[in-house]
Amino acid sequence: MIDRYAAFTEDPAGGNPAGVVLDASALDDSRMLEIAAELGYSETAFITEQAGDRYRVRYFSPLTEIPFCGHATVATAVALGPGDHVFVTNVGDVPVTVDTTGVATLTSVATRVAPLADADLAALLGTLRWPAADLDPALPPRVAYAGAHHPIIAVTSRARLAGLDYDVPAMTALMTERGWTTIQLVFRAGETSFDVRDPFPIGGVYEDPATGAAAAAFGGYLRELGLVGDDATLDLRQGDDLGRPSRITVRLVPGEPGVRVSGTAVPIV
Repeated sequence: MIDRYAAFTEDPAGGNPAGVVLDASALDDSRMLEIAAELGYSETAFITEQAGDRYRVRYFSPLTEIPFCGHATVATAVALGPGDHVFVTNVGDVPVTVDTTGVATLTSVATRVAPLADADLAALLGTLRWPAADLDPALPPRVAYAGAHHPIIAVTSRARLAGLDYDVPAMTALMTERGWTTIQLVFRAGETSFDVRDPFPIGGVYEDPATGAAAAAFGGYLRELGLVGDDATLDLRQGDDLGRPSRITVRLVPGEPGVRVSGTAVPIV
């Protein structure tokens, strides 16, 4: 049975749709990829094994397996119901708690941040058709990780995000060569408030309406660069430009190597 959820929203017409297969124990890799392609969502989550509150979870986009996906994690956890769950993913254990109001909070694997080479930045800006003059010097380009790698590119204009029109073949080739999962494009609207967009051509979709894995990576980036406090709550707006508004809450907790990402999910009927 395949369930369908919209994550990081309370409206089935908003958020990021995800497929959820709660019992995929009889499915092989090719069938899981086939199901993900048939659904056409950016990701579908498959539970292939269960032992108590531990669930082996794999994530497939329409084109390939993805090491970790935040919005499908939130959707799957909400489908399982309130309580504490541990998702055993390709990148490690991800604890997820669902409260009685239906809000799911995942804690990512440990984050890390690396430089983005000048040549890679130039190539990436070329695929975006963005001039370097539009970059926000207060949020320097980096590659951040919280289960998957996401270059972070921040601009000084919200209009620049709204006008996203990238070179799909060129970006796909660059992302494939570098092992990047999405590109986190950012506009800082306030001290802890951000608008983001995430191209995802390697997964077979133009753009993610909500990207929990990139949100976690972004939280780690802000912490690593000292751009927010060690104890901070961040509000990310995504999907508005696609007509699928999504709201993601990111929480940094002192002493935790991972990042907490929270949101709701609702069934798509």
